[in-house]
This record gives sequence, structure tokens and C-alpha cells, in this order.
Amino acid sequence: MGRLADMFARRRSDGSSAIMPFVVAGHPTLQQLGSVLQGLERGGADAVEIGIPFSDPIADGPVIAAAMHDALEIGVTVEGVLAEVKAIRSSLKMPILAMVSVSIVDRLGRSDFVASLATAGFDGLIVPDADLHVVAPLVEAAKAHDLAFSTLLAPDTTPERMVVIASMARDFIYLLARGGLTGEHRDAPELRDRVAEIREITNLPLAAGFGISTPEHVASVVRDANAAILGSALVRAINEASKSGKDLGDAAREFITPMALAAHVVKRGDR
Repeated sequence: MGRLADMFARRRSDGSSAIMPFVVAGHPTLQQLGSVLQGLERGGADAVEIGIPFSDPIADGPVIAAAMHDALEIGVTVEGVLAEVKAIRSSLKMPILAMVSVSIVDRLGRSDFVASLATAGFDGLIVPDADLHVVAPLVEAAKAHDLAFSTLLAPDTTPERMVVIASMARDFIYLLARGGLTGEHRDAPELRDRVAEIREITNLPLAAGFGISTPEHVASVVRDANAAILGSALVRAINEASKSGKDLGDAAREFITPMALAAHVVKRGDR
């Protein structure tokens, strides 16, 4: 059992849920990635998604899109991200996932890229803009290297397509809690009916993201989902900490601690 599957199994066993923050590699600098990840782990993060900067983000709102742009402006590359993760992997216990555009995967070669993720110490990948015909070979490559591969279910995914998408996932499914772009919202998403529908076709853990930005949002989401994913609010907090000269590891820990408490204390039945 890999780190990610083991994490979900432990959370399910003790009746709690997980918190899975998202960060942009190279924002504000690539050299500070290790400090941010260590701070998140100290604050209770169960796994972390690392966004590999891309010039044309598909569904990212302004905060994450700006962070991606800034990372590219200072010369962050895929190779640099992989090297940095490899250098810091031994200092972390939590699973690390790559969030990457299919254009990067195709440019570097699907099998070769997945192999390079495994070598760097990643535990899985998410390719949010991959068409279904591309997903199958990526899943096979992930299997070959014992990596997780998460597929995405949108609010408007039809039941027929949902069956196909869910069948391709390894270890967990990324459930889009809202339509549109990523970003911070005032209200918590309502997932109960959607989760019940998905539970008719799969028992894989469901991690819900998009517009989750407060401990109250997290607590609401994990009543139904197995994990909450949050990104924009954390990226903004890291950006503000960097501008004020604050230690980014401390800022990451302070931000994620109440989110983790909200996820970890919510008890639930078998879902």
C-alpha cells in the first residue's frame, strides 16, 4: 500500500477525514517549496498537491493563475520542480501529488514523465485537462510505477460518463465541489446528494475541491467527502506572508492548522 492509500485507510479507520492543500511550485520561489511543505505537514496536512506552473491554466482562478505566471517569470521549469521535490522528499512523511497539465505530460512523453515523477518521490498525479482517451495510458503508466492517479468528476458530469471516469481512478477521485474557476467563496458547497450518487458506483475516497477556503467550509465538506482540497486561500496567504517578510513555513503551518482540525475532528460513518 502506497503512502496515499495508507493515509486514506488510516483516516477511514479512525473515522476522520483528510485535508489536502494545494501549492504552486516556485511561488514565491522554488527554493522555498521545502519550507512551505514542511510547515504544512507540521500543521496537520495529510497530503499535498503541487501545481507545476503552466502558461495557460484551464480552470484556475486569478490567485492561482497569477502565482503560476509569477513562477514562470522567474524561470521555474518542470525539471527544476522535480529536482527540488527529490531533494526535499526525505524530509517529509506525507504523500505528494503532482497537479500538471496534459500538454506538459505529452511534451515530455507520457511514460517518461510518469517515471520521472516516481523517481522524484511523488506519490501520484492529477491531470485535470486530460481527455478520456489520454487517461487510460496515463493510468497504465501510473500503475507501472505504483503511483496514484486521480480522475475528476464535475457537478455536471452525466451518470454514464461518471461510471467511466470513476473506473479509471487509482486511490481517490477528485470531486469538483463547484463549477467554474477555482477561488475563494463565502458559502460552503452542498455535496450530500452528489456524493450519494457517486457512492452508487465506487467506494474510492472522494476528495472535494474548488472554493473551499475556511475551516467552516472544510467541516461542511468532510461530512460527506473523505477529504477537502483547498488552494486559492493558501496561495494567497503564502503570497501575503512573502510580501511581509514572514517565514513561509510558519505561515503555511498557521494557515493549515485550523483547516486540519476541522477535517480531523469530524466523525463520520462508512462512506
